[in-house]
Amino acid sequence: MKNPLRITLISFCFLWLSSCQPEQESFIKKIDKETLIAEVMGKDVQLIDVRTPKEYSEGYIDDAVNFNFKDSIIFINQISTLNKEESVYLYCRRGTRSNNAALLLKSRGFKKIYDYTGGYQDWSASE
Repeated sequence: MKNPLRITLISFCFLWLSSCQPEQESFIKKIDKETLIAEVMGKDVQLIDVRTPKEYSEGYIDDAVNFNFKDSIIFINQISTLNKEESVYLYCRRGTRSNNAALLLKSRGFKKIYDYTGGYQDWSASE
């Protein structure tokens, strides 16, 4: 009588453990201009410019959407519209705000975050 119960219990534990899949680790990866061009340009990705609307109006990377990191309430509402499972590419003027935005996105459950460290300053320098 003990043996069938033990077999059932062991089988249940095995099935339960084998069905557990590790949750995908979230990460923030610093990228350069060449990587941004290769992974973003001409593709349907979430490219976010975290500068102010004034900075954005003075020039931006094609297909980027402006989410003003300095306006935290609106920024948090805007990032809630993004897909947390898809890659998110961030940039600002030089890299400070995009780094802070990346940390915020990671804390909010975003999985794949890419931070263009050169920012728009680097992007526009060689245009």
